[in-house]
Amino acid sequence: MSQLRIGELANRLGCSVETLRYYEREGLLQATGRSGNGYRFYNHQSERQLAFILRAKTMGFSLEDIRELLAIRVDPTANSCGDVRSIAESKLAQVDRKLAELQAMRDALSKVVHACCGGDVPADHCSILHALEPEEPAMERAR
Repeated sequence: MSQLRIGELANRLGCSVETLRYYEREGLLQATGRSGNGYRFYNHQSERQLAFILRAKTMGFSLEDIRELLAIRVDPTANSCGDVRSIAESKLAQVDRKLAELQAMRDALSKVVHACCGGDVPADHCSILHALEPEEPAMERAR
């Protein structure tokens, strides 16, 4: 079985050497050996595990989620598909909340952009700047 040095593995999967070292420090990935001069070596299983980690990251899983998924992957009979689904559903709910926040942000921004004339009037009359100004505190309004 061929061994890959850290740079070769990083290049193969499109990540940085620092990312690999970070995952190693976090306990998500292990080098299968080291050369006499300290180069890390990885085998095919390491490559598959790194691909799994990177794919999970692109789906938004946290390192803690990935750690949990890797543990299940190593011993799949100790957990059920429902356990894995529960982790994924939790992530999906988190993504849905974030999307709702982003949609609300977009709606608010769209409203002020459409209200702006965008013309050559001085910026002190700009409706976007006015919309961003805080309201006066109640004490100042009472004066």
